[in-house]
Amino acid sequence: MNIRRNSMHAIAVAAVVTAGTWSVERLLATPASGFTSTSLAVGRVGEIDVNNLAITDDPSGSGKAVWHSLQKTKGASDVYVQSNVWAPGGTSGWHTHPGHSLITVTAGTVTAYEGHDASCTPKVYTVGMTFVDEGGDHVHVLRNEGTVEARTITVQVIPAGAPRRIDAAGNPGCPF
Repeated sequence: MNIRRNSMHAIAVAAVVTAGTWSVERLLATPASGFTSTSLAVGRVGEIDVNNLAITDDPSGSGKAVWHSLQKTKGASDVYVQSNVWAPGGTSGWHTHPGHSLITVTAGTVTAYEGHDASCTPKVYTVGMTFVDEGGDHVHVLRNEGTVEARTITVQVIPAGAPRRIDAAGNPGCPF
């Protein structure tokens, strides 16, 4: 009987620790504020196996410039086109995505911070600039630290049926 009682006690302790860990992680997640994301289009595509290679003359005349693009998935993917808007002072909250995103700034300025960067170095993107969020375990936050509204258009490719956004704990190196 002692072994059974000890086993039951161990299972109960494990359940409490697991629930407590999940609760603390959820508490450490930072919610979005002054930020909205609207799906403009959502579609599903089967497996992708695309490989492009374009070799063109370098405009400076110093030789050849090579551009190579590769996209390969196993299984179906969901493709999202998102319109994102930040009010001045708005934040997306710390989060990640299960797939990559191509983000183009269409108004204002967006400042990105990385979850793994202990120095909390800002990366500033202005109108016309495009950047890549590689997704996976790439935790980040996008903020509008300016005085006018900021906007982006984002194209995301994620595994079919996966959540588009996953809230995450903030970077302890960032003061916000």
